Amino acid sequence: MSSERKGELYGVIMAFLESWFPIFTVFILTAMGALFAYVLTVAVTSLIFIVIISYQKTWSEFLIKEAYVDLLWVTFYITLLFLLIMTGLEYTTAGNMSVIITLQLFFSYLYFSVFGSENISKIQSIGAFLMGIGAIIILFPENFSLNKGDFLIFLGAIVAPLTARHQQKARAYVSATTILAFRNIVALPIVLLVALYIEEVPTLSDVVEVSGFILLNALLIFTLSKILFVEALMLISITKLMALISFMPVFTLILAYFILDEVPDLVQFMGMIPVILGGYLITKRVHSL
Repeated sequence: MSSERKGELYGVIMAFLESWFPIFTVFILTAMGALFAYVLTVAVTSLIFIVIISYQKTWSEFLIKEAYVDLLWVTFYITLLFLLIMTGLEYTTAGNMSVIITLQLFFSYLYFSVFGSENISKIQSIGAFLMGIGAIIILFPENFSLNKGDFLIFLGAIVAPLTARHQQKARAYVSATTILAFRNIVALPIVLLVALYIEEVPTLSDVVEVSGFILLNALLIFTLSKILFVEALMLISITKLMALISFMPVFTLILAYFILDEVPDLVQFMGMIPVILGGYLITKRVHSL
C-alpha cells in the first residue's frame, strides 16, 4: 500500500471514530458540564499516553526544544477547539455538531490551498467543494440559521485547521504520541482551574454513571483517532485529510438515528450524496485524471 493510500485509509478510519464523539459526549453532558467533561476525558487520556510513552521509552522527546513552539500552539488551539465543541453540544444536536465541524474542510482549503502552498488537482478541488456543499445541505435543510451551540462549533471549524498545521510541523521533530501527550498534560491543569471557577463540581456518582463514555471518548477519540490524524498529516495534505473527515457527518447521522433517535429528513439524506461523491474524487490519484 502506498503512503498516500495509507494516509487516506487513516483519514476514513478517523472519520468513523470521530463520528462517535458527539454521541459519547451527549451522554456525558447529562451528568456534568462541558468543562468538567473535557477535564475528565483529558485526565484519562493523559494517563493512557503516560503508559504508552513509558512503554516506548520516548520521554527524551520532551527535551527536543525545536518542537516546543508548535507543541504550545497545538495545546492552545486543540484545547480551544474541544472547549468550543463540547460547550456547543450543550445547545445543539450531535448530528448538527458533526456536520458543522466538517466546515473545517472549507477553511483548510482557504488557508492552505487558496492562500497557502498546498496543491491539489482540479478534480480533487471539485471533490472538496462537493463535500462542503453536502455538509451545508445536511446542516441547513430548510433555512440558514445557527443557534448558540451551532455558532460555537462553527468557531471550532475555523480553529481546527490551525491545529493540524502545528501538529504537522511538530511531527517533524517528535512522535505523534509525544505531541498528544504534551498537549493533554499541559492543558489539563489550566482547564481544571477554569472548570472549578465556572462550573459546579460533579458528584462521584455522576462521574461513575458516565465513566464508560468518558473512557470510550479517551480511548477511541482522544487517543487512537488523534494518533491516526497526526500520522496521516505526514502522508497526505491537510486539505485532503480534512476532506476525508467530511465523511464524519454521514456516520454520525446514522449513529444518532439508531442511538439517540435523532431522525434526519429527506433533504439531509440527499446531502450525503455529494459528501460521498466528493470523498471519491478527493481520493483519486492525480496521474489517473
